[in-house]
Amino acid sequence: MKNKPKLRNPFKNLTKFEWSLWIISLAGITASFFAVKSADFATLAVSLIGVTSLVFAAKGDAFGLILMLAFSAVYAVVSYFFGYYGEMIIYLAMQIPVCTASLISWLKNPAKKGSAETKTGKLTPKYTLIMLISTAAVTTAFYFILRELKTENLIFSTISVATSFSALFLMVLRVPAYAAVFMLNDAVLIVLWSLACTQSLNYVPMVVCFSIFLINDFYGFICWTKRRRRQSAERQ
Repeated sequence: MKNKPKLRNPFKNLTKFEWSLWIISLAGITASFFAVKSADFATLAVSLIGVTSLVFAAKGDAFGLILMLAFSAVYAVVSYFFGYYGEMIIYLAMQIPVCTASLISWLKNPAKKGSAETKTGKLTPKYTLIMLISTAAVTTAFYFILRELKTENLIFSTISVATSFSALFLMVLRVPAYAAVFMLNDAVLIVLWSLACTQSLNYVPMVVCFSIFLINDFYGFICWTKRRRRQSAERQ
């Protein structure tokens, strides 16, 4: 009788620092949620799932992308109810499909056979040109779509499209710079949800959420940069 394959526990590979970063991030988001006495538990859920996904994405672990897909689905729902149709469309039509492509790419390119860590990629001049052209095309198209939908805070929503698409493009290629571009996207979303807070304090947790995302993406960028150097040295 063959032994059944054991389910991998992704949490066992977290370092003490990563455990601390994760727990503090969860605590900060949860505290802000209850501080404003919010009853929108979907907002809390999306924030907790999102920050957890970043911890594992920083490690180059595809489990982080699985969580990111869950985050994208719930975030689209939250955005819809506030009227941020740009964010909703970005996540449904762009983030989820491209994140799925990233998941496949990461799983197909392990750093070592049987390793949960993915192999870092390289941004070639060819892909740089493709990214710039496609980002410009997608952003322009979304601008007119979002304008027709009378999206709240149109300019920032459009900028969010550009930064999200660029970051996702780089994530598929497994390039460390994806985390740096996500940092730009986090900054845009902090502004976007801060504007939402002028209408309802229930969205304060989203501001806290993306502020914490910014910190986690910075850590992710550092991890990916170090990983690329280490893997390059190992291949030599």
